Amino acid sequence: MSLGDERETSGGYGGTGQTRTRLPESSGDVYGGARRGGRSSSRSLVTVVGVVVLLIAAIAFANRGEDDSASPNGDENQPKSSTTAATGTRPVDGKAAGIPGGFRRDEQGAQSAAANYSVALGSADMFNTDRRHEIVNTVYAPDVAAKRQADLDSAYASEKFLTNIGLGTDGAAPTGQTFISRVIPVGTKTTSFGTGAATVEVWYTSLFGLSGEGSTNPVAESWYTTTYELKWVGNDWKVTDFQQKDGPVPVGRDQQASTADDMTKAVEEFGGFTYAR
Repeated sequence: MSLGDERETSGGYGGTGQTRTRLPESSGDVYGGARRGGRSSSRSLVTVVGVVVLLIAAIAFANRGEDDSASPNGDENQPKSSTTAATGTRPVDGKAAGIPGGFRRDEQGAQSAAANYSVALGSADMFNTDRRHEIVNTVYAPDVAAKRQADLDSAYASEKFLTNIGLGTDGAAPTGQTFISRVIPVGTKTTSFGTGAATVEVWYTSLFGLSGEGSTNPVAESWYTTTYELKWVGNDWKVTDFQQKDGPVPVGRDQQASTADDMTKAVEEFGGFTYAR
């Protein structure tokens, strides 16, 4: 008989808060239970011994963990908990052009900025001229934004590029299809930091393609790491340069791909986040 069978406390009877206790079945003698004192004592003793054994094992395991971490033979490549754990610090209080802004002037702020900027720079909005200009002027430092703007306009306006990914010359998706371009950061890492400049790596997965009937470029998943060069400008972190490389790429699971309708609904219905470090 399970613990749930012996005691039922949620709700009681009609919400009265009373506890209903279901007693073990007897052999028919309603008073027979009073003669089982010895058996109850044995069970209690076994329970106490079991708890003590578990407690000793837990203490030994904890001590072993402390010894290993202090041992020179431990894994020096193992990251510290502070390296990968969330800081618990709120990243920003406001936004500019729909992009989180006003990050802290520390490593946590630089990493949060890089993560959120990568989402904006990898979004489908970059294929709209007006929106692209807003994004670039928001995330890039003023002294490099103009040049970057021209480079990006040239790339995104390329008819060959747009045709290869299935979009029209205006950057719009064909009728009946939805263009999807999303970046989802998995983690960030600071490789250099100063009060006026920082280098941050963002590891992320991206979704890119067209969902809908007749799509020749279905939505696919990719993995990249982008290294952002940031500098402190106007009380915020701004991008000055970046480099992208493939991976690390995990092994894909054997899952059935969703239908075009399911993918379209997911992108339309599931909103994004403000990413914090």
